[in-house]
Amino acid sequence: MSTSEIASTPVATSSACRDVAVVGAGLVGLAAALAFSEAGLDVVLIGAESPPPAPESLDSRIYAVSPGSADWLAGLGAWDRMPADRLQAVHAMEIFGDRPGAPLCFDALETGVAELAWIVESGTLSAALWARLQALGRVDVRIPARPTSLHIDERDARLGFDDGAPVTARLVVAADGARSWVRQVAGFSTRSRAYPQRAVVANFRCARQHGAVARQWFREDGILALLPLPGDHVSIVWSATESVAEELMALPLPELAARVEAASHGALGALECVTPPAAFPLRALTADRSVMPRLALVGDAAHNVHPLAGQGVNLGFRDVRELAAVLAARGAQRDCGVLPLLRRYERARGEDVRSMIAVTDTLQRLFSSRLPGANRFRNIGLQLTARLPIIRRALAQHALT
Repeated sequence: MSTSEIASTPVATSSACRDVAVVGAGLVGLAAALAFSEAGLDVVLIGAESPPPAPESLDSRIYAVSPGSADWLAGLGAWDRMPADRLQAVHAMEIFGDRPGAPLCFDALETGVAELAWIVESGTLSAALWARLQALGRVDVRIPARPTSLHIDERDARLGFDDGAPVTARLVVAADGARSWVRQVAGFSTRSRAYPQRAVVANFRCARQHGAVARQWFREDGILALLPLPGDHVSIVWSATESVAEELMALPLPELAARVEAASHGALGALECVTPPAAFPLRALTADRSVMPRLALVGDAAHNVHPLAGQGVNLGFRDVRELAAVLAARGAQRDCGVLPLLRRYERARGEDVRSMIAVTDTLQRLFSSRLPGANRFRNIGLQLTARLPIIRRALAQHALT
C-alpha cells in the first residue's frame, strides 16, 4: 500500500514515536489501551470524547460478557472496579421457538462453570475501564481528538489533527466502531448486509423472580431476549422487523410492557417499563482483511454481528486479547507494526470470527424466513439440539471464551 493511498500530503512527524496508537475510546478501545500497556507497550489512546461517569439509574444499553472476557478484564484490573450490585450472573438460558415445545436449555452446572455470562450495563463497564486507565497512569490520552489524516510509510504511521500535534506510532489499532474512520481512510474493503430489523432495547421491573435465567424467543416478527438484571429487573433486546420496531417505539410505556409480557408468554409475570425504549439498526459487516502494514482492526471496526448470540463485544475483547498476546511475544522483533507479525493476529482470529458470523447470520435468516415449511424445520432443529447434550455443551463452551 503506497503512501498516496492514504494521505495526499505528508504529515509532520511528532517528536516521539509510540509503539501503538489506539483510535476509539469505546469499550474495546479502552480495553485495548489497557491491554497493550500491560504488555509493556508505549500506548496513546485517541478518542472523540471521554466516557461519561457511571450511570446512577439503569442503562438501557447492556452487554452479555462471557466468563472468559470477565476473567481477562479482571486481569486488567477493570472488573473489580464495577459495583457488585450492578452485575448479574446468568446461570441458565432457555431458548424457545415460535411453536409450542420444550425450550433449548443451557445450564452453567451442566457446562461445568459458575455462570454462563455476566449481564453488565455499558456505562458501568465503560466507567470501570476508564477509571483503571486513569489509575494506571501509563497511557497517553488524547481526548477529545479526531484524526483528520493518516500517513503510512515503512517506518511508522502518522495521524494528523486539525487542532493538535500529530501522533506517530509503529502501529495504529482501529477500535473506532462499525463506521470506522481508520478502516475507511486506509482502504480496507468490507462486505455488509443490512438486516430488515432494528434492535429495540428497554428495561423492566418484573413481578416474578427471573432466577438468573436468560430467555430468548425466536418469533415470526423477530427475536426477543429477556436478560436478567440485578434485583427484580430485566432488560429486553427485541430484534424486530422494521414495522414492528416502529410500533414498539410508538407505544406508551404501559402498553409496551404489556406487549413484551404477551410476547414472552408471561414468563416473568406483569412487567413495568422503567426506561424509555431505544432502537438501533442492525447490520452484518466484515472487513475482507483485518491487518495492513502498521494497521490492525479490532471489534466492530473489523466485524459487526447480529446481537442474537450476545457475542459482539466478546468478539472485540477476544481480538484485543489475541493482538496483545502476539505483540507481547514478538521477541527480538521490536517493531510491532510489521505485516508478518500482524498476520499472526489475523490468522489466530479468523476461525472464531468466521464461525460466529456464520452462526448468527444463518440463525437470523432461518428464523426470519417466510418460506413454506421453514418454521417447522427450524423448530425441529431446536428440539433435536435440546435432546443432544454433546451439541449443547459444545455450543455453550464456544460462548464461554
